Amino acid sequence: MNKLSKLILMLPLALAPLAGQAAPKGGSHAALAAGFVAPPDSVQTSVYWYWLSGNVSKEGVVKDLEAMKRAGINRAFIGNIGLGELATPYAPVKLFTDEWWEVTHAALKRASELGIEIGMFNSPGWSQAGGPWIEPGQAMRYLASVKAHVRGGGKVEVELPRPSADFQDVRVVAYPAPAVGRAALTAADTRVTAAGAQCLLDGDPATELLFDGSPEAVIDLVTDADMDLRNITVWPAHRPIRAEAELQVKGADGYRTVASFGIDRSNPNIEVGFDPYAPVSVSVAKTTGREFRLIVRGAGKDTGFAEVLLSSLPRVERYAEKTFAKMFQSPLPYWEEYQWRDQPVLDDASLAVDPAEVVDITECLDGDRLVWEAPAGEWVVMRTGMRPTGIQNSPAAPEGTGLEVDKMTPAYLQHHFDAFIGEILRRIPAEDRRTFRVVVADSYEKGGQNFTDTFLTDFRERYGYDALPFLPVYDGVVVGSQDISDRFLWDMRRLAADKLAYAHIGGLREIAHKYGLTLWLENYGHWGYPGEFLQYGGQSDEVGGEFWGEGSLGDIENRAASSCAHIYGKRKVSAESYTSAGNDFGRYPAMVKPRGDRFFSEGINNTLLHVYISQPGDELPGMNAWFGTEFNRNNTWFSHIDLFTDYLKRVNYMLQQGLNVADVAYFIGEDAPKMTGVTDPALPRGYQYDYINGEVLLERATVKDGLWTLPHGTQYRILVLPKLKTMRPELLAKLQALVREGGVLLGPAPQRSPSLEGYPDADVRVRRMAAELWGGVDGKAVKAARYGKGAVLDGMTMEEALAYVQCLPDCEVGADVPVLFGHRDAGDEQIYFLTNQSDARIAFPCTLRVTGSVPEAWDAVTGAIRPLPEFEDDGRRTTLPMVLEPNQSLFVVLRADGAGAAHRDGTANFPTPVRVKTLDGPWTLTFQEGRRGPAEPVVADELKDLRLSDDESVRYFSGSVRYETTFDLRGKEKSGRLYVNTGQVGVMAKVYVNGKYAGGVWTAPYRVDVTDFVRKGKNTLVIDVVNTWVNRLIGDSRLPEDRRGTWTLNNPWRPDSQLQPSGLFNPVVIERMIAR
Repeated sequence: MNKLSKLILMLPLALAPLAGQAAPKGGSHAALAAGFVAPPDSVQTSVYWYWLSGNVSKEGVVKDLEAMKRAGINRAFIGNIGLGELATPYAPVKLFTDEWWEVTHAALKRASELGIEIGMFNSPGWSQAGGPWIEPGQAMRYLASVKAHVRGGGKVEVELPRPSADFQDVRVVAYPAPAVGRAALTAADTRVTAAGAQCLLDGDPATELLFDGSPEAVIDLVTDADMDLRNITVWPAHRPIRAEAELQVKGADGYRTVASFGIDRSNPNIEVGFDPYAPVSVSVAKTTGREFRLIVRGAGKDTGFAEVLLSSLPRVERYAEKTFAKMFQSPLPYWEEYQWRDQPVLDDASLAVDPAEVVDITECLDGDRLVWEAPAGEWVVMRTGMRPTGIQNSPAAPEGTGLEVDKMTPAYLQHHFDAFIGEILRRIPAEDRRTFRVVVADSYEKGGQNFTDTFLTDFRERYGYDALPFLPVYDGVVVGSQDISDRFLWDMRRLAADKLAYAHIGGLREIAHKYGLTLWLENYGHWGYPGEFLQYGGQSDEVGGEFWGEGSLGDIENRAASSCAHIYGKRKVSAESYTSAGNDFGRYPAMVKPRGDRFFSEGINNTLLHVYISQPGDELPGMNAWFGTEFNRNNTWFSHIDLFTDYLKRVNYMLQQGLNVADVAYFIGEDAPKMTGVTDPALPRGYQYDYINGEVLLERATVKDGLWTLPHGTQYRILVLPKLKTMRPELLAKLQALVREGGVLLGPAPQRSPSLEGYPDADVRVRRMAAELWGGVDGKAVKAARYGKGAVLDGMTMEEALAYVQCLPDCEVGADVPVLFGHRDAGDEQIYFLTNQSDARIAFPCTLRVTGSVPEAWDAVTGAIRPLPEFEDDGRRTTLPMVLEPNQSLFVVLRADGAGAAHRDGTANFPTPVRVKTLDGPWTLTFQEGRRGPAEPVVADELKDLRLSDDESVRYFSGSVRYETTFDLRGKEKSGRLYVNTGQVGVMAKVYVNGKYAGGVWTAPYRVDVTDFVRKGKNTLVIDVVNTWVNRLIGDSRLPEDRRGTWTLNNPWRPDSQLQPSGLFNPVVIERMIAR
């Protein structure tokens, strides 16, 4: 037995049981069951309802809404989207014209009549908040500057021209120029050996060195006198580039490496930084030499550099990235992306600007001319001001496109609201917009903003020190020290994140509330997100994630949304669901179901379908886009989509009950930007987790019975700290108090504050509290120690930490069983959602952390509820045999009633189906009118895939096909519960027995209970099957355009494309369930 095992045995914490174990009894079971079978209207199935590029009509929006109502869709968010002429030709219904207002009025009025709740994106396009009404002085802005070097000792007169017409002055500052013998390598004193590379030192960014695509480029820079190198800054040519660089210096033993760094300016869109080709600045410890070598690897052909600066003066490392000038270049910035290394400590402190010597000389500026009585010495004067980042709301039609509103100033946000949402409220009578209740903000895709009108005042109020001496840091100037400059920039980024959350999202929520509206928000961003995702979402009324029907998008977004909802006490967690790209019209509910079920297990419980594109006319399949699954009335299977929406409503209903159960809260740290957390150490299977932020821990968290507890009741066994060196003292003091009260903390001790606030005393406080709290715990020799009523752990795996607190798995299945789970504590019931993420049927034992309860199976596809009579209760957990069909999901509901230790009456949890009768036919097939199928019914002796037919009108058919046959039930054949099993269908079907609707099939097990509909003797069976548009689009691609009966914008299907399975193609059988 190792030392840790001994420690665990000696010092286990006897904690109160987490929610999810023995639950109190109550009388809510019948109500819960009734709501599951027929979910109330409060359980919404929503859609993004896109109006593309003016392709809308009054008749079309009314038909859209009526179709939504029939389909069970009772919430629609209108997005006025403009995709550009190449993607979607613009139609005449332009934004803000009389005709557009008439369409909007008609939509809101009909929605009110139908009881469909309407949301409106808060600006044209889906991101984020802007329009042509935003002036440059109201827009997102960044701090820019112009500089001059002057010699003091008398009156100085110098021109400081405005860099642009939209430049708004902030302050003019001056600071002593650091004294250094040789500031940098220059063209006059340096030889550059690579052909054409001398331009890198000419000070002219218009001259460029372009690479030839070789795997490696070598640039030697040789000078005749020693230079003390402390920084290299590279200005890329104005061409996208991604490369690795290595800087070497030649010594007595040859070249040695002094810096290795990445260069990523691969995405020039200003969504990921307002300076597309911002410089790359890298600090090095003082290195003296005469011969330097820059090696560039992996740079593509015709990429290159404009300038290279090798400087003896320090510069702030990665200052462009740290000021949002250049942000993460692709859509998924993981937890570590905005963390930077500690810079080398300066060997000569005099080379940094002393903040006490930075002076404000704003009053000396007259127009563009500075007149200043400058003290003796060399000075740098710097005229600072704000410029718009240039980012616009998008994608929107030209008449709806303009600058993005300032994210730090609520007054400008009110102006933005008034210009768009406010105008809707003014123009459309209240009685015709009764169900217009929601303002929508989609995922953030607009880059960073590092300054605003009130920045200097806001900064001082927040941090207690003056930001003015640090304004040169925005341009890479080291003020105080490298560490002090980094701390200032940390404070700036944190303030920007706070403002985005409170001033922008909190401000938008408060404005919406004034008008009786609520705010719905996706609380993250793929392109240039500057916020902190949990705090950002915490200020909204509702939050949402998103996911695609395939691929990786959604892998971090949905946990971001569900964690936010769980820690801020929001019951509903939406997700923009089942979006996609390519394979137009090729998707259907069974295909996308597994991804949706995965994210149900992560906490999503309020589905929003992506996307319903408004259909202005009668063309089929009609309007579409390069993205999204076609959840609209023109899709072939929309007549059967209620089978899918019924499933979604039942799942959402159950997952909105009670509280989410998770054992671990992973703290995301205090840094910003932050779009996701990190699960380190990794959580073993059988447990759930949330991310948690500093705001919630500081302001909302308590400890109750040894559990980290939030005001609305959510609790966690263990709080996990990330592997960071920093934490602000206020938060650490709160954690120390909570551990003293009984909380269990896992992670390393912080060493300092990340902020300049209270520096250096804040660092002293952090070290003192960390020493008290962690004591002798070093994560190696000592991995656990009690502190007050709680404990601090470090260096443990999550398995070891969970064993320390005696926390058993909440849902345990075999290591190779492809099942995910979610758990809700509803008091009298414990609700587990289990999803088979494979396309195979699986049987497995499942152990749940519940005792004293009776398990039941609740099937959200059918609404059926039945007991699971075979289980064993050992007094700590309940184990039961489970079977899930391919991609099937099932609720296991455990009802507290003091059940015994074991229950086996010989009845199986999953009875074996026995074939009663195979329906061999003949079958009569009737094809939907107007879809160019056979004009007369077709009689078939056997069922086969329609795509295999020799008849082109059948092979290429898209629409609904009515299959009809008769069968006899005699004597004992009608006994027991009977089912129609169709096998897999292409792609959805509704089953009617003797003229009555019995149910539908669209996912495994493709079985409908017909017990209450069959009779002895002769029975009539009708199966109404719908396929996709793909086969017709393939067939039509073989025809001249003027003979095609179909039209759509995005059509990837060609004559040689593969046809999709269609109709019934498996034997249809009558089955009886044998229970024993």
